[in-house]
Amino acid sequence: MMSTDKNRLLIAAAALALIGGCHHTPDGGKTSTEVKANMTAMVAAFAARDADKAVSWDAPDFVGSFHGMADTHGQEADRALTKQQVADPAMKFSVSDVIVDAAKSGDLAVWRAKYSFTFTDPVTKQPKTEVGNWIVGWKRDGDGKLKEAWGVVSDTPSAPAAAPPA
Repeated sequence: MMSTDKNRLLIAAAALALIGGCHHTPDGGKTSTEVKANMTAMVAAFAARDADKAVSWDAPDFVGSFHGMADTHGQEADRALTKQQVADPAMKFSVSDVIVDAAKSGDLAVWRAKYSFTFTDPVTKQPKTEVGNWIVGWKRDGDGKLKEAWGVVSDTPSAPAAAPPA
């Protein structure tokens, strides 16, 4: 595992530890429901190639960690990356296995899911699909609105090829 991957994993683990006083709310809770709705709309905006809408939930101090790239800091940096991603004609995106953990106070939540992302490989110029984990931290701003504070996108390795029969 590369050093940056270890750092991202540590960041995600620390974030989950920070909300250790939280409870898992898979089927209820105002904050959990709000985060699920926000993320559903965000994923739909991304899939529809609407970069402006996709980043509209970013907090002003948003930090994004996308494997293999420098972190993005702030909504404008996230918008620039998102515009680049949605401009790719091969782009397809979906999420599954969504879980939301929300603080009892309703101030913090962590959304996590598996993702599938198809894009044009910069080396081969052919469509390539990667899968991985996407973790998003949410916090309430001064107006009480939930905003995306940080996001970590981490691809998972492909399963090793099966060994030929002996």
